[in-house]
Amino acid sequence: MHAAPATSSTEPAAPWVAAVVQAAPCYLDLEASVDKAIDLIAHAARSGARLVAFPELWLPGYPWWVWLAPAAWAADHGFDRRYAAQAMQYGTPAADRLAAAARAHRIMVVMGLAERDGDALYIGQWLIDDSGRTVGRRRKLKPGPLERRVFAEGSGAGDLQVYPTAVGRVGALCCAEHRNPLFKYALHQQNEEVHVAAWPSFSVRAFAAGLSADTYLALSRSYAAEGGCYVLAPCAPVDAATRDLVCDTDEKAAQLGLGGGHAQVFAPNGDPLCTPLAPDAEGLLLATIDPARIAGAKAAHDIAGHSARLDVVGLAWAHGTKERP
Repeated sequence: MHAAPATSSTEPAAPWVAAVVQAAPCYLDLEASVDKAIDLIAHAARSGARLVAFPELWLPGYPWWVWLAPAAWAADHGFDRRYAAQAMQYGTPAADRLAAAARAHRIMVVMGLAERDGDALYIGQWLIDDSGRTVGRRRKLKPGPLERRVFAEGSGAGDLQVYPTAVGRVGALCCAEHRNPLFKYALHQQNEEVHVAAWPSFSVRAFAAGLSADTYLALSRSYAAEGGCYVLAPCAPVDAATRDLVCDTDEKAAQLGLGGGHAQVFAPNGDPLCTPLAPDAEGLLLATIDPARIAGAKAAHDIAGHSARLDVVGLAWAHGTKERP
């Protein structure tokens, strides 16, 4: 499943621009969402970005019904079948179109998607370089309790990989994976420089305590400060078309609010770099990625290097130790 890391990469000598998406997909419509993704990729490239990051499960959208009703309701309404039919499969024309867009616009793409592999679905992130080549594919290691009604678990250590690319060492996690210190440390240990923290909308009012936009923004921010890396945090607001499709009662509509977009970019010291969009607005956030700031942050505090005490506590890999580059 997993592509091998790139074999040649150097840090860019100069700062460069990253783009973070805050936009809703064309819900449960893979082809239309790919069209919209290509437009956003082109927009990011025209804006001077060398990398564009998309939210969790942007293709073909987050399965909001898992928060709103029992599994039997979703099955009776055909959501599970429709979702599986609209999930992404690698090696298909839809996937080829995304890779071609990255190549045509000379920009790296980190896409959040529902991946279909046989009869199983996974919460995936696909890293495509600016030549259209697959840098890496990962799966969310542990979907949330309700998400497990739809998605299988990732397969192992290959889902905690940092990839050398032309813009630096890039890694990614999805949503609540950022609450797992060991998952985060696994990427910090590989000298991650740019991290994509992919989130869905923060509009579900059924969230338990602590599952708020403030909490998850804090997790993204602390990730940047702990890892001495830039964190790109895309987010997908809920639009009216999505809510109308998923919610067949006023009670469900009251649980799934419109908006919920809270995209941001955090510097290696944890500072937010962008003026947020309105929670229901769509667009791109642009931020300058300065390799010198990464080096400075890691010189001040290197969580897996000179600031560690590996003689006291460290991380053991179940499938082999990842060597620090």
